[in-house]
Amino acid sequence: MFTKLPPFSQNNYLYRHAPETTVLGHTEGVVRDDFIMCLLHVLGVILCSLTLGNAEVLRHTFKKGCPQFFYQGTEPTGIVPKNPARICQVYENQYWFATMYDRDLRIPLYSAYVYERGVAARAQWMIEPQLVDTSYSKAMEEDRLTKIDRNKLEASQAVDADYAGAIAAYDRGHLNPASHHVAGPASESTCTLTNIVPQDRTLNQGLWAHYEDATMRQKTNGCQKTFAIVGVIPGTKTISRGRVNVPSKMWAAACCITTKRGVKSWAVIANNVRTGTVDPITIKNLQEEIAMYTKRGVQLFHEECPINNL
Repeated sequence: MFTKLPPFSQNNYLYRHAPETTVLGHTEGVVRDDFIMCLLHVLGVILCSLTLGNAEVLRHTFKKGCPQFFYQGTEPTGIVPKNPARICQVYENQYWFATMYDRDLRIPLYSAYVYERGVAARAQWMIEPQLVDTSYSKAMEEDRLTKIDRNKLEASQAVDADYAGAIAAYDRGHLNPASHHVAGPASESTCTLTNIVPQDRTLNQGLWAHYEDATMRQKTNGCQKTFAIVGVIPGTKTISRGRVNVPSKMWAAACCITTKRGVKSWAVIANNVRTGTVDPITIKNLQEEIAMYTKRGVQLFHEECPINNL
């Protein structure tokens, strides 16, 4: 799923319409063999390790940037951290998905996208220069090649080195998975560290991988278009000497427009630990679970999306 960006001009310079990731600051299925699907999932994580991007800076909601990744153009309510960045992820002059990033915890709280049956792609891990300073280059940069001052970069966001020391316990876990997009730019665009959290390796490569691949394929049978939101509930643990929060829970929700013009939904939640299980949950109960952390009312989808389906 993609949308072409409007042409760049001096008049829209501050909105950064050009190739590759958009930051919007704001104050406030065929079921395949499990082994093969898990292997493809793990390969996706490993291969995300030659892309450029750029950024567009807006002040308020996703509505002015990339509402097309939310069902009925309605972004979640009640999931806005104290120090947020709304990111319209753009790559090769196209929007691909949207992310709510917590600058303080240095993790995304959720990513929203339109699901496609795809494969993982190869790309280098990338950082977002405009999280450092909105006057910086429009181009998203590879972490290993950026010329940005490392102290300023690390103060603004998580970097690849943050995950290197925790690799025995945690994967670089995608919220928006590379395998949920067709091969090429769509899949490559997910390999940004603003779409990554520390995810327990066993969970990520096991039951969560099964959900991402086999379960999503099965659930989306009969769907004409599926809007997905994958997110986390922050925890009390950290990696990289306290720099990056380790989520206590992972969750995923979807709202599907069926080929019969109906709407169905589903959701799952898992403790982000080695023994975590991926459990079905209604969207209503998931919203209540998230609200226990945010301390405010949460609504993930437009009201036309049912909230009591399992």
